[in-house]
Amino acid sequence: MREAIANAVVGDEQRREDPTVNELERRVAELLGQEEAVYVPTATMANEIALRTLAEPGAELIAEENAHLLLSELGGPAVFAGLMTRPIRGDRGRFGPDEVQRMVRRTDATHTPPTRVVAIENTHNASGGRVWPLEEIQALVATCRELELSVHLDGARLLNASVASGVPAAEIARQFDTVTLCLSKGLGCPLGALVAGSHVLMRTARRFKHQFGGAMRQAGIVAAAGIYALDHNVERLADDRPGSMRLTTTSSASRTITPGRGGSQRDCERPAFRSTSSRSRRTSSSLTSVRSGSIRAMPSRV
Repeated sequence: MREAIANAVVGDEQRREDPTVNELERRVAELLGQEEAVYVPTATMANEIALRTLAEPGAELIAEENAHLLLSELGGPAVFAGLMTRPIRGDRGRFGPDEVQRMVRRTDATHTPPTRVVAIENTHNASGGRVWPLEEIQALVATCRELELSVHLDGARLLNASVASGVPAAEIARQFDTVTLCLSKGLGCPLGALVAGSHVLMRTARRFKHQFGGAMRQAGIVAAAGIYALDHNVERLADDRPGSMRLTTTSSASRTITPGRGGSQRDCERPAFRSTSSRSRRTSSSLTSVRSGSIRAMPSRV
């Protein structure tokens, strides 16, 4: 990966003249079954751009109460997208059509903010990296379509969900209006994320990318790490699963855990699948190293 970074062909990313960034965006859009993808520095920024693209300020977002969007982005939906947030009390990070139908609000154009966006997180970080079953996603999205709601997938660890479930990432992601993917988790990149959707939505997303401060110059030096990860690290996500299970079980055995309905990062009823392969993050001998076979849990994102 470091060699790929050193040898990257670069250009002006702001002008869409960086061939390495362009290739990464093309490949991720194809991987996610979407028309276009936009490269940004972090997955938090990708989420916030997606929300700002899908709804006008003053509208309402529905998400599970422990979703990263609500728990770990410092009020980003309110700050950057101007959205009110309505949390759903889920079951281990998930919720269904009935909850959406119960909570959706229609506006009278005078007093009530309209519900416009429903977001889910797959895998769900705060519930131990639990995977949403495809049939649950399909049922939820179908209901949202009937209610004329946009749907966003926080897919920071979507490739983990794909590997764990055996369902292609595109089959999961293409159902959503927007989807995000993080490169600095199990894929082992130093930074970077993408937001994907239709050409129309991504044209707007590129404007917000610049407005939010995410436009870069010779970004191919880091985008090259993403291309390397797609070529070498996706299949290796399966190597993380056994170690993640052992780590979770050991952690659980050493302390008393009382998970709420939202689940727990150490809830072992169904083993977690959320870790970062140390092998993809090894550094040179002059830097701090991670011993082979160890796992670095990444409980939050930049």
